[in-house]
Amino acid sequence: MARRPEADVAIRSSDLSIARPTRGAPDVRVVDGVSFVLAHAGALAVMGPTGSGKSSLLAVLAGADEPGLGVVGGSAHVEGIAVRRPGRAHRTLTYLTGYMSQSAAVRLPARMTVAEVIGEPITSRDRRVNQRALAVRVATLLDEMMLPLGAAAKYPYELSAGMRQRVVFARALVLQPRVLIADEPFANMDVEVRGAAREAILRRRHDYGMSAIIATNESNVVKELSADVLVLRSGHAIAYGHGTDDLLWTPSAEADHRLIAS
Repeated sequence: MARRPEADVAIRSSDLSIARPTRGAPDVRVVDGVSFVLAHAGALAVMGPTGSGKSSLLAVLAGADEPGLGVVGGSAHVEGIAVRRPGRAHRTLTYLTGYMSQSAAVRLPARMTVAEVIGEPITSRDRRVNQRALAVRVATLLDEMMLPLGAAAKYPYELSAGMRQRVVFARALVLQPRVLIADEPFANMDVEVRGAAREAILRRRHDYGMSAIIATNESNVVKELSADVLVLRSGHAIAYGHGTDDLLWTPSAEADHRLIAS
């Protein structure tokens, strides 16, 4: 799909606020007034402690189906599409983004084979898809993620946690997304596989300008992807810059430098 002409950057967030409902109490702001820009072919690492709002931010940007989670202030555009009430453009948003949620590997559908899981973003949009071409694409992704071709016929419960994570990674890339939105994408991967997954991101950034926004607290991931960094605490941005050594911190965040320690 061609880049939308109005999309001068991959993601532009301006004073974005996101709320999540709580039972018997007012909605809680999990992201509050966050602004950043992600250029085409760029990478942004979102860092911060548990509960800082990283996962909620990524879910909203990806247009994920998270009941009750929604934009309550400011704005954000992904490839020119507003994530606040996108309407009919929601389908395009989920086409342009490859999304890996933090729990995706443990929620893979048990009754679908690995090949069906990886290909589902395509088959759910086009039931008349060329099955031979799809099989080739799935096989290519399995090879790229260092999974045996025989894994295509297996079911997720037959795989290890690390292999399931690679299946999720392949699924997120199957549509050749303009933006990869990934929450802890290298979880449960050994060093060799992490290298292959990292190269998969770098290759796509180079080949067709894919951008990536990743939730991680690993400074080595930031370095490997040459990523900008956004640090969150309690939904607020407390630091922003390129890499972990060149961050501009808010005056009240001096004690939080340990959040990005190696």
